[in-house]
Amino acid sequence: MTAASIGVPLPAVAARAPGANRKVLPGFNLTLGYTLLYLGLIVLIPLSALVLKTFTLSWEQFWAAVSSPRVLASYRLTFGASLIAALVNAVFGLLVAWVLVRYRFPGKKLVDALVDLPFALPTAVAGISLTALLAGNGWIGQYLEPLGIKLAFNPNGVVIALIFIGLPFVVRTVQPVLEDTEKELEEAAMCLGATRLQTFLRVILPSIAPALLTGFAMAFARAIGEYGSVIFIAGNVPMVSEITPLVIIGKLEQYDYAGATAVATVMLMLSFVLLLVINALQAWQRKRSGA
Repeated sequence: MTAASIGVPLPAVAARAPGANRKVLPGFNLTLGYTLLYLGLIVLIPLSALVLKTFTLSWEQFWAAVSSPRVLASYRLTFGASLIAALVNAVFGLLVAWVLVRYRFPGKKLVDALVDLPFALPTAVAGISLTALLAGNGWIGQYLEPLGIKLAFNPNGVVIALIFIGLPFVVRTVQPVLEDTEKELEEAAMCLGATRLQTFLRVILPSIAPALLTGFAMAFARAIGEYGSVIFIAGNVPMVSEITPLVIIGKLEQYDYAGATAVATVMLMLSFVLLLVINALQAWQRKRSGA
């Protein structure tokens, strides 16, 4: 005898089946508690300790620590180079993701694996490798330096190192979105007379813009805190090619813990504000696309 023959709706039978409402994970209260505890231990407590240590300074001491000419020069280099590197990665990362998604060619899997190399490669190894290539006696630098092109031991080297470590963030963020885009829309646009540029700007770009902004934000945030790959190729000349993380390390080596936390707090606040702006842009783009 079936459930339908006795007049009982099938959904009702399924709802009363043993284990039908059983959740794989524990309830909301328990999982939320674990989430808040984990975030508190890993993120909030260290950041709170950083801010509390800064409060041991007076306002005059704090301002003197974070606004000295050497520190201001490091801010300009760190944020400027990070922004340039993130913009370059947004353009070329999109191109790499496009090629990996839309074309088939020999060695595609190898190229796809090489994109993740900066994730697995220790940052110090990346810095040494770039220095060996771009220094005046390097494989590439020995041909460029006689032409007046110096790519190592100056701000150019900082930008190149940040491009290297930030590229995978853009590629891996945009790639799955490109795979999910409907090619029928592109074909329809071309059938209606749209050029390739119009098809890209009006059909493809709006659908991948949130992912592209996310990849840009991740590459930018990663570049701001980068240390290992930069110090080998930057030259670390004060006021010229010294990044802010190196200034913080220098203060720690001089046992100026309060000054180091003050500079780190400024970096934290600026990074947080920039990420909020980028997230607001993403929300606006999603709302605009949905409308």
